[in-house]
Amino acid sequence: MTTPEIAPVDTWLAVTREDGETVGYLEPVTDDYSDVVPRNRLGHAVGGVQDYHAGEELVLGRGLHELAEHWLLDGEGTELTISELSPQGIVLRDAFLSKALVPLEPTHVPWPDTAERLRRAGDR
Repeated sequence: MTTPEIAPVDTWLAVTREDGETVGYLEPVTDDYSDVVPRNRLGHAVGGVQDYHAGEELVLGRGLHELAEHWLLDGEGTELTISELSPQGIVLRDAFLSKALVPLEPTHVPWPDTAERLRRAGDR
């Protein structure tokens, strides 16, 4: 099966917890949203094409914990931590120096990161 073309972000449906926090998105594959690609807050696909309810459950079950992990940009370099995440972009800082409150130049990655430039540091 080929991967479908990524739908425009303005068609993605936000998946929210009971407290209203967005934990991910459902990208439509069909016009009626019966088939979707579940995505995390970064915009990474977290599963293949599946029905709406299965995708929603997958995203809800994953939650937000991965946002606290360390990340690598393009799979290499200094470990980074996410300091801001919004439709305006993903802002990252050195994962270790930022804890020391050292003023640092941030690294910016466009949101959504559908190219998956960010990879978990533990997945090297």
